[in-house]
Amino acid sequence: MTDPPSEPAAVAVALAELRGEVREGFATVNGRLAMLAQRDDQTDRRLADHEQRLDSLERARWPLPSLAALVGAIGLGLTLWQLARGS
Repeated sequence: MTDPPSEPAAVAVALAELRGEVREGFATVNGRLAMLAQRDDQTDRRLADHEQRLDSLERARWPLPSLAALVGAIGLGLTLWQLARGS
């Protein structure tokens, strides 16, 4: 029959097991943090891309109301001109 481990030896074994579990936990947390950082970078790039695309759409759309007003004014002018000619 073997003697039970002495108290200092049991404490040393428990500390070694605890150290291993803590290292494993830190490795898991570090891996998850790295994954979150990568996702954050991807999200930042997608957001910047969307902002750039939205800005280009806004720049391309500004003349539409002006063109509509111009076409309306031309139409009114032609109508008035035809009314003046017909009278």
